[in-house]
Amino acid sequence: MDLQLRGKTAFVSGSTQGIGYAVASALAAEGVRVIVNGRREESVAAAAAELRSAHPGTEHAGLAADFGDPAQVDALLERLGEVDILVNNVGLFGLAPFADIADDEWARYLEVNLMSGVRLSRHLLPGMLERGSGRIVFVGSESGVNVPADMIHYGVTKAAMIALGNGLAKLTRGTAVTVNTVLGGPTYSDGVAAVVESIASAQSAPADAVKAAIIGQNRTTLLERFLEPAELASLVAYLASPLASATNGAAIRADGGVLTGLL
Repeated sequence: MDLQLRGKTAFVSGSTQGIGYAVASALAAEGVRVIVNGRREESVAAAAAELRSAHPGTEHAGLAADFGDPAQVDALLERLGEVDILVNNVGLFGLAPFADIADDEWARYLEVNLMSGVRLSRHLLPGMLERGSGRIVFVGSESGVNVPADMIHYGVTKAAMIALGNGLAKLTRGTAVTVNTVLGGPTYSDGVAAVVESIASAQSAPADAVKAAIIGQNRTTLLERFLEPAELASLVAYLASPLASATNGAAIRADGGVLTGLL
C-alpha cells in the first residue's frame, strides 16, 4: 500500500534502535526523509547511515540530544527545522517498587517520557497549524491505561502522554493536522532483549526460555508472544499518512489484546 508520504520529512525521537528505529525505517521505506535521534553522536550517525543504506535515494540525517537534559533539548530545537511528521517515541522504562522510587527518579521519568513530547510538540505544532497540515504521533503504552504495580512511575508518565496527545488534538480543529497515540503492548525491543539476556545469563538458562517464561506470565495477551517493533511501526506509519486523515485525538491499541478486558 502506498501511504502517500514520499517527500515528507519526519523527526523520530529515541530512534537509534528498538521501536524508534523500526518507525524510522518504516517511514523511510515510504520515501520519507527521516531525522533520527539518540543520546550519542556515534549511535545517531550509525543509525542515519543504516537508514541511507537500507533506503537509498533520501538523505536521512540525525540529531543527538539527551532528552533528560533540557539544555541539550534546547540546542536540538535550534537545529531542528520544519518537519511534516513528529513521532514522540523516546522513553525510559524499568521495574521498581513504588516505595523505592525517589523524587529525582520521578523527575527523570517525567523529563524524558512526558516533557520530551511537550517540548517537541510546542516547537513544531505551531508550524503545522500555520501550514494547515502535519502529523504528531506519540508512541505510548497500554501501561498508561492499566498501570502496572511494579512500574507505577512508568505507567503514570505514559498516562500523562495520552492526556497530552488528547489535549493537543483539540488545538488542530479545522486543519489537516492530527495528533494520535499508539498504545503498544509488551514488545521485544533492544532494551527488553538486554534484560532477558541478563536474566538468562544470571540463571544459566537459554534466552528463548526466559523470554517465553516472561511473556507466559502475562495471561492477558491474546497473541501469547512479545510484539515485534515493526508491528508497532506499521501503525505509526499509517497514522502519519494522509490515509489516516479521519483519525484524530485517538489512543489506538497495538497491544496484542492486553487491554481487551478494559476497553
